[in-house]
Parts: sequence; C-alpha cells; structure tokens
Amino acid sequence: MNLARDDFPELREAVAALCKGFDSAYWQQIDEKRAYPEKFVEALTKAGWMSALIPEEFGGSGLSLTEATVIMEEVTRSGGNAGCCHGQMYNMNTLLRNGSPSQKKKYLPKIASGELRLQAMGVTEPGAGTDTTKIKTFAVKKGDRYVVNGQKVWTSRLQHSELMILLARTAAPSAKKTEGMSVFLVETKSKGLEVKPIRNMVNHETNQVFIDNLEIPVENLIGEEGKGFRYILDGLNAERILIAAECIGDGYWFIEKSTNYAKDRVVFDRPIGLNQGIQFPIAEAYMEIEAANLMRYKAASLFDSHKPCGAEANMAKHLAAKASWEAANVCLQTHGGFGFAAEYDVERKFRENRLYLVAPISTNLILSYLAEHVLGLPRSF
Repeated sequence: MNLARDDFPELREAVAALCKGFDSAYWQQIDEKRAYPEKFVEALTKAGWMSALIPEEFGGSGLSLTEATVIMEEVTRSGGNAGCCHGQMYNMNTLLRNGSPSQKKKYLPKIASGELRLQAMGVTEPGAGTDTTKIKTFAVKKGDRYVVNGQKVWTSRLQHSELMILLARTAAPSAKKTEGMSVFLVETKSKGLEVKPIRNMVNHETNQVFIDNLEIPVENLIGEEGKGFRYILDGLNAERILIAAECIGDGYWFIEKSTNYAKDRVVFDRPIGLNQGIQFPIAEAYMEIEAANLMRYKAASLFDSHKPCGAEANMAKHLAAKASWEAANVCLQTHGGFGFAAEYDVERKFRENRLYLVAPISTNLILSYLAEHVLGLPRSF
C-alpha cells in the first residue's frame, strides 16, 4: 500500500531510504532506554536534511518549508519520532527571516555542517503557559552585554543543542501586550543556565531551565529590541505547519498498520478486515488525514510566499492532530490486545502522537484564535 505519495517523489524516496536504516527495533530500543536517537539525527544531518531550510550560500539545501514538511512527514511515516529533530526546522525561521547578515554568516554554515545545532527554543514559562505576553524572564542591557534572569519550562532538546532561541522581556509590560519582548540567540554552554530534565509520558527530551545572570553579547539580539514577539511568530507558524506534517505521517502510518493487520489477522476463520466494524473506522480515519493533508499544503504554500498564514498554520496543526489521534485510536482498537505489546510499535506511536493535541499549542487555544481573529467573535480571555 502506497497512500498519498505522489507529491515530491524524489525527496520522499531519499528520506524514506535513510529512515529504512533505523527500523522498528532501533526505535523500540531508544524508547525503552529513554535515550536520544543520536545516530538517527547524525544521519539526517550528514544527508543534509537537518539543514533543509538553510540557503545554499551558507551550505544548506535551500529547500522550502513545504519540502521540509515532507521530510518530517516521512520520518514519522517510517515509524520514527520526529520530535527529536523538528526543532531545528522551525527555530531556523526566526533566524533566517529576522537575523542580521553577520549572524547568518557566523552561525548558518556551522549549523548546516552539523557543528552546531539549533534545536531549542526558550519561550514557555511556568507562570505564563501559552499566555506568552505574561513571561517574566528579563534581559537588562549593560554595556556590550544583556544580563538575563528568569525561568523557562518545556524547553525541548536543549541537552542536544548548542544554540537556543530565547524570548525575554527587555521592557516592562505596556498597554500593547506584545511589545517589550526581545529574541536572542544563545549559546547553550554559556554560564548562567541550569537545566533540569522533565520526565514525561513519551521519550521526549524536555527541560526546566533556570537562568541566573546569563550574559548574552548584544550582537546576539535578533532584529530590533522590543519586537521579539513578532519575530517569534515566524518560528511558531512554521512549527505548527511542521507538526501538522508529522501528525499526517503518523496518521498514514496508523492507517497502513491497521489495514495490513486487518487483512492478515484471522479470527473465527476469517480475516477481521471483512467486517465493516473494522473497515469503516479505518476508512473514516483515512479521509480525515487526507483532508488535513490539504490544509498542511495550503499553510506551507502561504508561508513560503511570505503571506499571512497564522490561521492556516493553526488549522493545519489542529486538523492533523485530531485526525492522527483518531487514526491512532483506530489502530489500537484494530490490533486489540496486541496493540498494547511494544513489539508492534502501536503503543509507542500512540503515546508519541497524543502529545500533539496538547503541544506545541492546545486545541482550545487554536479554537479561541480562530473565533477571535477569523470569525470576529469577542476575545474570550
């Protein structure tokens, strides 16, 4: 079975070929040990896929976000977990679209070669959650340095990243809540960062970060001081679209897994796939994934054209997360008891996929955004 693979065939074939070298046993072992898939990420880096969005002049592949989403989709569709590597894809856009020529010249070639990784983004805080305007981490300019103090949470892949995008206040909150925040490019080995891992339901490296008199050179300020919230949105829109693609890859994986099992599993002397009670949920899940896939491409196309895409990026993420979670439930139900056995990979992928109904933004926040900004309803919070 080869569902919906007509687009970007050469790109898909190349990424899928790499992923075949990291089979079910590899991902099961990584999950069991709660380890970081270093060899897999190294292979992606050497093949140029981790530098997909970096322009060729800086040693990257110079691909579009649309093509980057295909890479992420193929990772999850192969049975892998793209959460280990997607950060560099979306963090890159904050630097690419708003960084200075000198910042790009200094960092992009090293990121493209794999010498440096830009996997981490420090935005969320314990007391703010998804209300980013309430962050309290503060950066004070002192001569040629910014001195930063505060705390971040759910900062993923920080232990496997040499660079981090950091959002901090550089001015007190004002009437315009999104003003007064700035974005910095931080070298993660700097003094003043204390990292504490957060053990969680899936094998996803994420952390609390305590920031104590962290010194950042002024040349590492991205864009204009106080305008950081606007710059972060470039990364967040890309994040939503890339996550949507990962969910779509998961969805196709679940559907193919369900379909193949339904054909092969014999109960009461007949394949269970003969039963409409098995067929219909799989077919329904497939339709939902196909529909979400269309919104993924619409959002990515708008992003690549530098057009407003906040609504489309959020809708793509929401639809894909819901559709893939339904496909996950169908897959587990189709496998019955065997769906809970680690050797089938269903339970692992089930856990991994559940994350995306909550993160990087919850479904409720997406609905609120659309209600207010698209439908013109009153702000609810």
